This record gives sequence, C-alpha cells and structure tokens, in this order.
Amino acid sequence: MKIAIQGETGCFHEVAARQYFSSEEVEIVPCSTFDMTLNSVKEGRAGLAMMAIENARSGSILYNYSLIRESGLKILGEHNLRIIQNLMALPGQSIKDIRQIRSHPIALAQCMTFLNQYPEITLVETDDTASSARQIAENRIKKIAAIASRNAAEIYGLDIIAEGIETYKKNYTRFLVIGSEDKGSMRGNKVSICFTTGHKPGSLASVLVKLADMNINLSKIQSVPRLNGDWEYMFYLDLELPADSETDAIVSTLEKYTSNLEVLGIYNKGEMLYES
Repeated sequence: MKIAIQGETGCFHEVAARQYFSSEEVEIVPCSTFDMTLNSVKEGRAGLAMMAIENARSGSILYNYSLIRESGLKILGEHNLRIIQNLMALPGQSIKDIRQIRSHPIALAQCMTFLNQYPEITLVETDDTASSARQIAENRIKKIAAIASRNAAEIYGLDIIAEGIETYKKNYTRFLVIGSEDKGSMRGNKVSICFTTGHKPGSLASVLVKLADMNINLSKIQSVPRLNGDWEYMFYLDLELPADSETDAIVSTLEKYTSNLEVLGIYNKGEMLYES
C-alpha cells in the first residue's frame, strides 16, 4: 500500500502513517506540499494520503480543510500522534557547540520554552523537520542542530542532544487518512461535514440546536472564508455519533437549515493514548 505524506523520510507524517497502518506493509510517497500529497492520490501514485489537520498547541491547518473539500476525496480515518520534539546534531557535539537551530516554524513554536534558554542561538525556519536533519547529515554541518522526530535522528545518523523539548507535553497532532470514497467503510462513529448558512441572526445557532436535539456531540467547529469576495464562510464540523445513528437521516435534517452541505467523511474516532 502506497501512502502519500507531506514531508521527507523521518517526518512526523511518516510516523503517523506507519503507526496507523502498523498491521500492513506500506510504502511512503514523500511530497513537498499538501497539494501534491492529495494529487498523488488523485493521479494514482498513492492509494491513500496521511494529512495533518490540527495540533493541540498550534491549532488547525485551515488551508487543509478547503483542500480536502475541493479535492473530491474523503476522510476515511484519523490518527492522534503524540509529537515529541528532539534537538539533534552531528555526533560529538553538545548544546554549547550549537550556533543555529533549524526546523519547521511550527516545530520551533512548540519548543520555545526550551529555546528561550539559549538566546545566543539563531533560529532558522525550514520547510520540514526531517529535511533539516537530512541536510545537516548529508553536508556534515557542525554547530548547527535540527528539531525533528527520533526517527529522523536514527535515519540520518544524528545524535539527540536534548529529547522531549516540546513545551506542552500533551502535544498531539491529529492526522486524517484521505482517499477515494470507495476505499472507506461508510460506517463509523464520527462524521465530518461542511456547509454554509444564511446571513441572518441565529442561522448557525439553529444548526447547533438541531444537533443537540439529535443527541450528537459537536467535537469541533471551524470556519474558513469562501474567498468569494462577500466574506462568506464555510463551517467545518466534526460530529461524534451515538450508537445506531443514521447518517442519511442526520444529513436530511441538516439540509433544512444549511446550504452547500457536504459529507467529507464517515470514519472511526482516533484513540487518545496519553503519555507522561
């Protein structure tokens, strides 16, 4: 099974993909952007994609909501990954030797309590955590460190100078499994939908009240501009369903209160395995 990811070998997307598909043999298809990740599935270079959608510290990746909807692909599953950030460099060095630290801007932001202890070290934003580690290893660059996963350190032969440097220890990222609708089971205890509402008071509130009436738990709501020049918004909702719920009946009810309603996926809620 080929799984497309955004990032290079050793990145957290790969870690998430291998954990989610741990019972299967998978081949990772690295892509430089989220657009290319979904295009790899649409064009047949990969069967599925693993895509980050939100982080407990950094929030939602708004662009990916629209990207998924516009792709025509569906959400088939989700995986919650505990993100442990590690500072790594060529062997034989300590933090005292480091003059520059490179990583993805979100990874840097997740580690600022640690990084603020070393104001003399320059922080450099890069496109990917794993690529930062790879470039240091391939070019044998001393006095420069990267922040990335333990997998990246092992793959590229770097020593971990400091492990677990993320500020927030319940630092989880939620990843979505994306693919064509025929690869999904069309069953699950979670549904992702999107819609628009009318420009009048109480439009969104009416939808939320109706969900409560149906005993549906709203676990997430996110608004994203439609970019049509009228400051209209798409609302993206994650709904946790009670047992024996009928998705068709839920959709039929919501259609009376919304416009442009679309089911983005039916799947099972990912587990949260809390670690200290």
